[in-house]
Amino acid sequence: MTTAYELRCKGCGKTYGLQPLSICEDCFSPLEIVYDLEYARTRFTRYAIANGPLNMWRYRALLPVRDSYVPKTPAGLTPLVEAPRLGEHIGARNLYLKNDAVCMPTLSFKDRVVAVALANAQDFGFDTVGCSSTGNLANAVAAQAARLGLKTFILVPADLEPAKILNTQVYGATLVRVDGNYDHVNRLCSQIADRYNWGFVNVNLRPYYAEGSKTVGYEIAEQLGWRLPDNIVCPMAGGSLITKIRKAFDELIALGLVDEKPVRFFGAQATGCSPIAKAVKGGTDVIEPQRPNTIARSLAIGNPADGMYAARTILATGGWAEDVSDVEIVSAIQELAETEGIFTETAGGVTTAVTARLYAHGRIQRDELTVSCITGNGLKTTDCLNGAYEQSEAIRPRLADFEIYVEEHGATRQQLSTAGGNHVR
Repeated sequence: MTTAYELRCKGCGKTYGLQPLSICEDCFSPLEIVYDLEYARTRFTRYAIANGPLNMWRYRALLPVRDSYVPKTPAGLTPLVEAPRLGEHIGARNLYLKNDAVCMPTLSFKDRVVAVALANAQDFGFDTVGCSSTGNLANAVAAQAARLGLKTFILVPADLEPAKILNTQVYGATLVRVDGNYDHVNRLCSQIADRYNWGFVNVNLRPYYAEGSKTVGYEIAEQLGWRLPDNIVCPMAGGSLITKIRKAFDELIALGLVDEKPVRFFGAQATGCSPIAKAVKGGTDVIEPQRPNTIARSLAIGNPADGMYAARTILATGGWAEDVSDVEIVSAIQELAETEGIFTETAGGVTTAVTARLYAHGRIQRDELTVSCITGNGLKTTDCLNGAYEQSEAIRPRLADFEIYVEEHGATRQQLSTAGGNHVR
């Protein structure tokens, strides 16, 4: 290896140096970034990381960016919080939440992957970037491209949540709505990337983009005091996140930063789009594409690019995958907010509901150290809660009126606050 990292085919092992390419020209398998770990050994240390910036770039020695790159997009280093009240509801005693609902700048874990992708877009000389997206990626590309002075073309399904469309357009991006689902949009973006000299973060820049997800795994290990959890519960759309967290753990073990231990990976999908979960339940890595039909639009990818590898990760580690209904998703969003004060989008509702089911079915034991990944903010998908909360009539500014209000509504509210926790058991 002539550089610290290079592109290599997952299938046949052919190397491609460094270029904007995602598919092997010989066997058509996906390309991935491979690192010279010996070169990284003296640079990727606990001391170097602790003295690095308070964001994802503290791990830059194992990210595909050149040594001369000066980061301008400070994403990452989001909280890892204990969740005792949620745990009490679902039967968990050692549950943590990795909360990327507060990731900079657009409140989802996609800020991490975009930061790495756009660093490489600049390196390859692209002046225009884009993506196919179910929402969060569109927001992240638009915001960070604006910060870097890059032009953007972003393509999304026409039925995307209004908040996510607004959160893309406000940054000045050119947003193209496509009459079709994500898989239709993604195919069109592949054709555009071939036709124009543009950097599409999840097409020709995908191998670099995907590496940003590793920082979730690095942070979990560091925030746990340089140790690995017993279990990871992760939402799955394209399937890349769960595989990259495992890659991060493997790299930490190889470099001696954490002790080796088995970590089980659990995948979460919506019933209305669950091709990876279906494969895992069948004990296979063969993905059968589905037509998405769920409120969890950020996970609605019927033909996931990394689905096979996600299924392999889950099966190889002794994990499992589950899918939950739209009703369960909304209920879990409410439960997470009411117990831990975290307002998540529909994808986080999927992960929370699946986590509860895994405990209820005995697939995760009560005392095991488990991290559930919350990947996006609820302010982006408020439409899923339309009609869930009634607005009461205003009272007069008098104590007597307030006392009457408490008398009429207090007991009902208390009953509601103690009745949750059973929706996925």
